[in-house]
Amino acid sequence: MNISPAPKLSFVIPTLNSAATLGECLAAICNQNVPRATYEIIIADAGSSDATREIAQRFGVDHIVDNPLKTGEAGKSAGIHAARGELIALVDSDNILPDATWLAAMLAPFEHADIVAAEPLEYARRGSDPALTRYFALLGMNDPLCLFLGNYDRLCHITGTWTGLNVPVEDRGNFLALDCDPLRMPTIGANGFIFRRAVLAHVQWTPYFFDIDVAQQMTAAQLGKIAKVKCGIVHLYCSRLTQFARKQNRRIRDFLFFSKQGAETRTYAWRNNTGLPRFIVATLLVVPLLVQQFRGMRRTPDRAWWYHVPVCVLTLWIYGAAVVLKKFGLLKGPAERKNWQK
Repeated sequence: MNISPAPKLSFVIPTLNSAATLGECLAAICNQNVPRATYEIIIADAGSSDATREIAQRFGVDHIVDNPLKTGEAGKSAGIHAARGELIALVDSDNILPDATWLAAMLAPFEHADIVAAEPLEYARRGSDPALTRYFALLGMNDPLCLFLGNYDRLCHITGTWTGLNVPVEDRGNFLALDCDPLRMPTIGANGFIFRRAVLAHVQWTPYFFDIDVAQQMTAAQLGKIAKVKCGIVHLYCSRLTQFARKQNRRIRDFLFFSKQGAETRTYAWRNNTGLPRFIVATLLVVPLLVQQFRGMRRTPDRAWWYHVPVCVLTLWIYGAAVVLKKFGLLKGPAERKNWQK
């Protein structure tokens, strides 16, 4: 009996009614200029009722596994259980690899023995994408609160830096090698994050793979350096403010629920600094947000910057309401996934 050799890399993609974006995601993966036999594609599906599974089959994915716990974090864990590669790439169904050289560029740092993980330096911005999608690419994060906390991990066109934290960096040409402090850790770990399988023996990754927690744990275990590769990845995060509001509600509800489960569930160090009160004051006053917006427009002109104020206001409202509901015991579990759709 012929047994195919294990691939070098496993793409793990959680899905739930992801038909709107999955085809473009898979097409970009299959268009990479590395041999298809060197990587596998695993879909971890949470019970899609649309054409998600049919699209996956049409693109010849190697495995489709079930994700009964529904969340994206559970999907990553389920997919990793099925993965055979020595490297694992976490790509969401709304991530698009921007060109055919992406995978080769992302794999290059692993030729260095001290690199245990790699992540793109920025979000790629395409002129054809909706203005709100371009705004998040320019902001360099999906949550504007992180701008004030300083823990973002992609190039921000307001600040001109990829993080607001003091992270020791060694420039190695095509990538930056990071010496991260586990107590002051950027939100590394998603949207194109690749890591060595050996890391799994030192982190908490099942039944939920909380990406920023895993990156923080691998840093705390002193397993090696994380590379920030000088390339981008497209993230079709949101195209409408209603979609953004729904995702922010899911984000805060999941965070509040899983955080109360104890340190064995969530370990990322959300430091208690002045970031949160500064975000609240800036959003209530609005003027500081307009100053940030002007800086972004001056550095990288795009009408998408006009979303900065409404995105911050929506975030403050949704997060504040969730905290109040939790205080009165009205948040009983994570956000409902019923009828979820990308």
